[in-house]
Parts: sequence; structure tokens; C-alpha cells
Amino acid sequence: MPATLRPTILLLWDIDGTLVTSGGAGARALRAALHGSFAVDGSLDDIDFAGRTDRWILREILQKFALPTTEENFRLLLDAYLDALPRELANPSALVLPGIRAILAATAGHPAFAQGILTGNVRRGAQTKLAHHGLWDHFAFGAFGDDSELRNELGPHALRRARAHTGADFALDRVWIIGDTAHDIACARALGARVLAVATGSHALDALAAHRPDALLPDLTDTAAVLRVFAP
Repeated sequence: MPATLRPTILLLWDIDGTLVTSGGAGARALRAALHGSFAVDGSLDDIDFAGRTDRWILREILQKFALPTTEENFRLLLDAYLDALPRELANPSALVLPGIRAILAATAGHPAFAQGILTGNVRRGAQTKLAHHGLWDHFAFGAFGDDSELRNELGPHALRRARAHTGADFALDRVWIIGDTAHDIACARALGARVLAVATGSHALDALAAHRPDALLPDLTDTAAVLRVFAP
């Protein structure tokens, strides 16, 4: 791609609570996976999934129920979860969050922007959730829970893939992580990128504000306002 046509602003989107809400599909799929893989039933309500990677969540589940944290058990639980997820997503509360389709359409049509995913979901889970709503094709690259158990280690993977895909060398002050939790803010800080926090997930505005994101919005319904954050 000629340098003059390369994008200069990189958007890295979180999924759950930022792009979509799954109506509890993930938790139900995990409970079904736990039962199907280990014949264990129990509440997962005391595990804080928000902003975590799938691998981190699986470790917490295995440890809670005194199951060995072996690679075989990780694989069994993850495969069963991914098998159950499409079924659990077929619920009326699994929705694209307000404003998202308009923003993705606007950024896709603007030559200054490139956009990818930065999520704790493993790639197959991310694709399942986004494809359910027809959003997967907006994102040609990303970083996923397959890359690391630690969310703060995902940023360099996303940046490397963005550069490989676009041929652009994005300055870190032009890289934006968009997410709904304090973990998204910490991930951006670890990368040296900027962060837009949005209170459409499990964290309220004041809780997010305490972590001092570069920008903070209650939701993403005002497309023009969101675009001004990225390109004032």
C-alpha cells in the first residue's frame, strides 16, 4: 500500500461490554462445559470475568472446584465451552451495543483508520460472538486470549499484526484501545497507547474515571463525538 494511503490511527476494540453484550451466554456456556467435562455443577458468580482472558477464567474455574490445572483440563474445558457458546448466544439479550454499527461503518469508510480486536476471548470465541451479530468481517487482525493469559501482554501482538496487515507504522499516541473495564485501561497503559473507556459494561463511569483513561464516555451512541475522540 502506498505510504500516502496507509492509515494513521489504529483502533483496537474490546468485545464483551464494548461491542456486544451476550446476555450471559459466556457464563452459561462455561457452566455447561464444567458439567459436561467434569460432571461438576456450581455457581461461577464469584469469578469476575470482566476484562479477563479466557485462559485466566478457566484457571479460576479449575482452581475453584479443585480440578488440576493441567493442559489437558484446560483443553477439555475450553473445547466444551466453545462448543456450547453458539447455542447460548441464541438468546434475545445477546445484542450489538447502541451506536456500534454506525461507528464501525464510519471508521471502515475512512482512510485514516485501521481497526482490529484486542480481547481476552480466544480467537474462536471472539469469532463466534462477533459473527453471531455479523460484525466479524469488520476486523482483519487482532490479539486474542490465545496469545497470553495476561491481558496486559496482548497489546504488542495486536500492534504487530496491525503493522503487518496495513504496512503502517502506527505511533503509539495514535493507537486507541476501546474497552469497558479497568483492565482495558491497564492494557493500554502497558502498551503505551491511549484508551477510550466506555460505561456500557460492568464498570460505572465513576469507577472507570478513577483509572484516568484518556477519554471516557457513557456509551457510543454519538458517532461524531466518538470520532472526535480519535481524531480531534
